[in-house]
Amino acid sequence: MNKRAFIFPGQGSQYPGMGKDLFDNFAIARQVFEEADEALGSKLSRLCFDGPEDQLKLTANTQPAILTASVAVFRVLQAETGLTADYMAGHSLGEYSALVASGALQFADAVRTVRARGTFMQDAVPVGVGAMAAMLSIEPDVLAAICAEAAQGEVVSPANFNSPGQIVIAGHTGAVNRAIEIAKAKGYRKAMLLPVSAPFHSSLMVPAGERLADVLASIAVDSFQAPVVTNVEAKSNSDAGRVKELLVKQVSAPVLWDASVREMVALGVTEFVELGPGKVLSGLVKRIEKEALAKNVEDSAGIKALG
Repeated sequence: MNKRAFIFPGQGSQYPGMGKDLFDNFAIARQVFEEADEALGSKLSRLCFDGPEDQLKLTANTQPAILTASVAVFRVLQAETGLTADYMAGHSLGEYSALVASGALQFADAVRTVRARGTFMQDAVPVGVGAMAAMLSIEPDVLAAICAEAAQGEVVSPANFNSPGQIVIAGHTGAVNRAIEIAKAKGYRKAMLLPVSAPFHSSLMVPAGERLADVLASIAVDSFQAPVVTNVEAKSNSDAGRVKELLVKQVSAPVLWDASVREMVALGVTEFVELGPGKVLSGLVKRIEKEALAKNVEDSAGIKALG
């Protein structure tokens, strides 16, 4: 039997104007944005719709903004089409959207948690001290050796296994730059720094995870209506008791997106529907599993196409 997964984007997919079309056309989307504004005590909706872009790009704003835009798409899709999914997954921050869609997290709790998560991740490493870089067309074992050579007492390690031939590394700026130079010297020309403000999913984020654990301690995790394939293990989870521990680990562990998509395919998923801003994950799915059907939905035209 063909199965469907809903997948949710992470940081980098944001843009001013995201969610505005749904807000204007669907009362249920308006409720989502209003709930986020109330949960945070600030006009997150205005930031999503109007920017400015430099404010939207700040991690503490980006995370709740993408979560809110993604949940708005999910709620409208549910109300308008009744479409359901057998599995949920999200890339990094997107895992929170997946957990809200699965019923495990309440939306207001998730919004407040990711605002804190963004703040903690930025605070863990001063701006400029950490960096991330995309390393293209390098095999994982070769990249591991490059990172080991580049470290020289600092941290640099794979942070996102996105798709075959696309791995992101993270760590101290000096070590990340050395890894790029070593890769280029070995003939791997496609290595570039990414415009991010912190070395996400590296061991430098462990202090952020510890602070996040304190925030998560005060929120409830409900039972799952659909399992979530987690970033940390690339395995399906529907055990409410494991959610917090996995979310804490996720801050400093690599995102196993490539393996997560393969796991969903192995579980029978043939259709992936990306809910939220952008098409990043749909593109990655097509690179990982050429036979899979992948589409993105972020506005009323996308909802109509699925309905």
